[in-house]
Amino acid sequence: MAVVKARNQDIDMLARLLRAEAETEGEMGMLLVGNVGINRIRGNCSDFKGIRTIPQMINQPHAFEALQHGLYYQSARDRERRLAQRAVSGERNWPAKFSLWYFRPGSFENPGPCPPTWYNQPLAGRWKKHCFYEPTAEECENVYNTF
Repeated sequence: MAVVKARNQDIDMLARLLRAEAETEGEMGMLLVGNVGINRIRGNCSDFKGIRTIPQMINQPHAFEALQHGLYYQSARDRERRLAQRAVSGERNWPAKFSLWYFRPGSFENPGPCPPTWYNQPLAGRWKKHCFYEPTAEECENVYNTF
């Protein structure tokens, strides 16, 4: 059962985002990106108030750098569709289990260390080159109450 409403075109859209944002991080890295996106929809807090759908989440201004690159605009593939469906179905994994933010510090070839905070939120952990940040309960209690 889905934890957010998702039409087939929403799954495709999320699948394209997963690939464009984290293909080099493997399946788990792509799933973690999906976790963050679903958390943004379900949390309804911080910079993500009023974000209720996958298209709104993906098209939020300045939310995802991948929308500026061609890979996002290629067709969705079955592998990424399956990962998108798992995220929409509520599968969550550390360090993105409650995270609303992630980024890759340093350059692509030479990732830097994860800062202890990002957007004033504490580091939850790292997966390969990406650092994940979850909000404090004061910032977004709702993200902790979604399951």
